[in-house]
Amino acid sequence: MRSIQIEKFGGPEVLVIKDIDIGKLGTKEVLIKNKSIGLNFIDVYHRTGLYPIPLPSGIGLEASGVIEKIGSEVKLFKVGDRVTHASMPIGAYSEKQIMPEEKLISIPDGVSDEVASCITLKGITAEYLLHRAYPLKKGDKVLYHAAAGALGQILCPWANSLGAEVIGTVGSKAKEEIAKKWLSPCN
Repeated sequence: MRSIQIEKFGGPEVLVIKDIDIGKLGTKEVLIKNKSIGLNFIDVYHRTGLYPIPLPSGIGLEASGVIEKIGSEVKLFKVGDRVTHASMPIGAYSEKQIMPEEKLISIPDGVSDEVASCITLKGITAEYLLHRAYPLKKGDKVLYHAAAGALGQILCPWANSLGAEVIGTVGSKAKEEIAKKWLSPCN
């Protein structure tokens, strides 16, 4: 199986395509054929060593694909299911990946693999901020910077749907038009 690997820390030139042995599937793991891989700035931190990882290593934390094989104790998924993830174990920049069942999210019909691989982490982050860090209630006021950014385009309409007054900041006129769709009137 082909995978992008790093054997030392550094710039993009340390990324190499290698044929690797993927290993054996655990009882609560699935084998995924990756269809789309999300790129995240943490990948740069891993590659440069700012967030050190044991070397040699694969790279990448976000991907979506189709389950090709399941472990004997997997209960939530079956072969052929479309799934996405945005967490360890590292190694999403590969043709296939073994992932623990509990790290996967089903991709709903109508959501492409490309979209799923790029928004899963942002969706998880929005859920955490709106429901766990501070359980948002109707009537609460939210000030969100970068309201037209990827996370802002998920968090702001979600907060709005919960009945919060959403006030956002943006960095340009073009971004203002994007954010206006999600913000409370006159904000």
